[in-house]
Amino acid sequence: FKGPIQNRGCTDIICCIFFIVAIVGYVAVGILAWTHGDPRKVIYPTDSLGQYCGQGKLEKQPLLFYFNMMKCASPMVLLEFQCPTPQVCVEKCPDRTLTLVTAIGNAQDWEYYKSYCRADPGAKVLVDILQKKLCPAYLISSKPFLQRCFPSIGKKGDVITVGDQETFNDGDKMRDAKDLVAGMKNATIVMEGRQVAMKIFEDYTKSWYWILICLLIAVVLSLIFIVLLRYLAGIMVWVMIFMVIAVVAGGIAHCSIKYVNLKDTPGSNITLQQLGFQPDFSVYLHIRQSWLAFMEIYIYLFKKIVLGIFYSNNVPSNAALIDVYVTCLTYFNHEPVYKVFNETDCLHARQTCDPENFTLSTMKRDCPRSECLFAFYGGETPYHKYLVVLQFYNVFLFFWCANFVTALGQMTLAGAFASYYWAPNKPNDMPAYPLCASLGRSLRYHTGSLAFGSLILAIVQIIRVLLEYIDHKLKGAENKFAKFLLCCLKCCFWCLEKFIKFLNRNAYIMVAIYGKNFCRSARDAFFLLMRNVIRVVVLDKVTDFILFLGKLLIVGLVGIFAFFFFSGHTDAFKGATPSLHYYWVPILTVLVGSYLIAHGFFSVYAMCVDTLFLCFCEDLERNDGSAARPYRMTTELCDILMKDADAARTPTSRDETMQLTAPDKTMEN
Repeated sequence: FKGPIQNRGCTDIICCIFFIVAIVGYVAVGILAWTHGDPRKVIYPTDSLGQYCGQGKLEKQPLLFYFNMMKCASPMVLLEFQCPTPQVCVEKCPDRTLTLVTAIGNAQDWEYYKSYCRADPGAKVLVDILQKKLCPAYLISSKPFLQRCFPSIGKKGDVITVGDQETFNDGDKMRDAKDLVAGMKNATIVMEGRQVAMKIFEDYTKSWYWILICLLIAVVLSLIFIVLLRYLAGIMVWVMIFMVIAVVAGGIAHCSIKYVNLKDTPGSNITLQQLGFQPDFSVYLHIRQSWLAFMEIYIYLFKKIVLGIFYSNNVPSNAALIDVYVTCLTYFNHEPVYKVFNETDCLHARQTCDPENFTLSTMKRDCPRSECLFAFYGGETPYHKYLVVLQFYNVFLFFWCANFVTALGQMTLAGAFASYYWAPNKPNDMPAYPLCASLGRSLRYHTGSLAFGSLILAIVQIIRVLLEYIDHKLKGAENKFAKFLLCCLKCCFWCLEKFIKFLNRNAYIMVAIYGKNFCRSARDAFFLLMRNVIRVVVLDKVTDFILFLGKLLIVGLVGIFAFFFFSGHTDAFKGATPSLHYYWVPILTVLVGSYLIAHGFFSVYAMCVDTLFLCFCEDLERNDGSAARPYRMTTELCDILMKDADAARTPTSRDETMQLTAPDKTMEN
């Protein structure tokens, strides 16, 4: 046997066909989303009729004005992301406080007031204007914020004011200015998030080149680490252990000092839940609970490292789980959807309605104080009816394609490393371009096997996503049994995903070597590993621990450099540090990017270890080290892994197991 089989045929053709059809469907969904998408929906505000402020015939009216800001305190805002009050596009926000009653009596004020009405009231009397809600009952001095008019809230001492006044007339009675605060708070929940997003985007535009430099440093460190690990593996492991422990211990000490120093600081003892979301994230650094959370994270890392040192020489430790969260964007049609809004309980609340004939409908008769207002863009077309299905398909295909790309990389690397291992005379008997040759074999013959393995993994992952969604929906439920059952299911599918990833990885190695279909390769790999289970456990966990330390060290070093650079706490960098809204934005980007870079480098290293180990186990069962059947492993690998080979397996048992795993003669070179 001289390495990967050259004369092979296509495997798992049906799965290949399904995958191609799924990709075509994926492209079709993308085209459908593009044709129905409209970026104006997230850029411009819309009035009660669903018209875009500042666009089309409303080009000169870019701001949105709310008739009654206090209605925005309704829980309906959080259900529909829309205030249950009429809204109109205006040229500018009100700069004075007026009531409808006083404005009608003054021609100049009335002309100014009509610019904030939904329609020209004409000669209608005051009662008709209010009943049909053609105009607001009052105007309050306001300022534009994110293309919306908000009351000019201020403070005089401890008293909240609006337009320098402590009270205002809402057209019916005098109210305190503080009554507007609740409405403004709900109305700005989404807009504050959008403002934060804009500031984050600005930070990226100012710091992107420095982020690239930091990521380049991570690439260089990863290369240096790989080279040093090749020649100084033992020394590098202990150096990494001591350096990581030093960094983690320093982090624990720093968090402890901050936690103690904030003890007597006013306001530092409030909880993160009480503080809630704050656009300025530096506020969280003045809370003791934040530093306590950081300290717990450092302690967890410290315990994991110490246990890893112990277990790497004795028993295996659990691998770290990295969850990948996928955000799916929803696209709606241009058709506006209107819903019934009511201040009190109403049978038809939140049902769709038609604003043109709403006043004559049964909904209006049943709920006299209800209104038919714009809610969002959507519709009743087949596209909207099956929108949830399309979203589900989008997420599922994302998992499938991502797993397919990962599987293709694993099989390509496995074929290249196997070519090296099984070459009788290294490197003379190796192909000229082993990586390209392996990639060509994988795509030409085994696209179906790659699609099959990645499909199984994608199904498990989408089930985990559904379980997380159900768990989110059941957070307020009091059914203990349902929570327990859901927790068990999440745990079981987490374990199943880890097992399938492990099995797929080794199945791809066997496919790359022998060219068999996925199921047979997975079976052969599983039984081969079970016959060498002790070696598998020790080698796998030791490798995981070493590479985990390497990732942690690279991320830690680059992260520390990024912190001192972007935070401006170091005098040496003050001249070069860009002015940022949130310095944590580039720091987090550098940390995540550094981890992905280190993971990319070390995943190649880990695939090499897994491939060589599987080839080693196969080598033991095929050969006995005699002149007739010499081992294909190198002398160095033999010294590392053959210490207890004879004690673990007798020649007789080797011959028996060889018959179980040897490929068909027709498949050999």
